[in-house]
Amino acid sequence: MLHVGIDWAEAHHDVCVMDHEGHVLARQRIAEGLAGVGRLHQLLAEHTPDPDQVVVGIETDRGLLVGWLVAAGYQVIAVNPKATDRYRDRHGQSGAKSDSADAKVLADLVRTDRHNHRPVAGDSDLAEAVKVLARSHQNLVWTRQRQVNQLRSLLREFYPGALAAFGTDLAHPEALAVLAAAPTPELGRGLPDDHLAELLGQAGRQRGRHRRAARLGQALRAPQLAAPAGLADAYGATVAALVAVTAALSAQISTLEATLAARFEQHPDAKILRVCPDLAWSWAPGCWASSATTRPATPMLRRARTTGEPPRSPRPPASTPPCWPGTCATGG
Repeated sequence: MLHVGIDWAEAHHDVCVMDHEGHVLARQRIAEGLAGVGRLHQLLAEHTPDPDQVVVGIETDRGLLVGWLVAAGYQVIAVNPKATDRYRDRHGQSGAKSDSADAKVLADLVRTDRHNHRPVAGDSDLAEAVKVLARSHQNLVWTRQRQVNQLRSLLREFYPGALAAFGTDLAHPEALAVLAAAPTPELGRGLPDDHLAELLGQAGRQRGRHRRAARLGQALRAPQLAAPAGLADAYGATVAALVAVTAALSAQISTLEATLAARFEQHPDAKILRVCPDLAWSWAPGCWASSATTRPATPMLRRARTTGEPPRSPRPPASTPPCWPGTCATGG
């Protein structure tokens, strides 16, 4: 059995090959790309002709290199970089780090502790596409939340009326529409209720617009501490920029979400996950992509795939299927 550690980088990858007793058989730096992959295959073939006898440790579970390793028949173990750091501490206390040494650490890790880490499973193109879309969707949501947190901190500095009106839900279309029209307290106080109701309608509200507009207007026009005019204008320009970025991110999240839903529906496991209790529909692709593609199917999924029946649930599914946010007929 060969144990291989690969410390990957953008331009090159350091490789360490180790036997089952921990003796280093080869060390080499290979280039990124087809030539480097060919050299790696040649290096491993010099020590074993059987790909099943090769276990590879690498600090990522995706990318062209990982895909090629899985396709070649090697057992690939994705190791969290934090686990590599902890394992490095078992062999030295200096904290020194190098690419070549890290490759050896990864090879030794999969030699002794690979049972504690998850193998990367080879998946279909459709499964990989869902995985990419789910992760991209998650990253965009996180990016938007960072913008919202920055916007909230900024409003606390000079515009408490906006926080009183919208609370922490600053990514809501209504909040973005009003803040785009009134990024400063002075502009907020000058918005009449009719204009606020119009903005709410543009943001998608169908019912109770005037009641909602009256409550917002009351919050925006309430007495509050005020910053100097010049400073408020500077804050307002920054608020307008953050609102524009947040609105653009929300639009792209909706577009990506629709693409993800369409791709996920094509996979046979989609029907299985739809009947799982307590799993929000918008989370299903992300949960599936982060687990089913990096370890074997759970007994529930294996049984469902074999019998063609949905997995048993402690509670029956809802009478109407859930839907993606923003796509329901009710606007939920």
